[in-house]
Amino acid sequence: MQCPHCQGDRVVKNGTIHTGKPKWMCKDCRRQFVAHPTQRRVSDETKQMIDALLLERISLAGIVRVTKVSPR
Repeated sequence: MQCPHCQGDRVVKNGTIHTGKPKWMCKDCRRQFVAHPTQRRVSDETKQMIDALLLERISLAGIVRVTKVSPR
């Protein structure tokens, strides 16, 4: 197992997340991570589109429907 941030191999188990998956911590950079996350990051293109839609004063519910991204 390697750290996704610094590619270090000095990782230790550091508890679990709310779904029960194990959480890991890198001893080199102190970053915590999950080995196989199920949530996906929002791409930069989608973030730019959301910003543009917000400037056009489109409702948040409409933006959520169009981009298929959670309101949070």
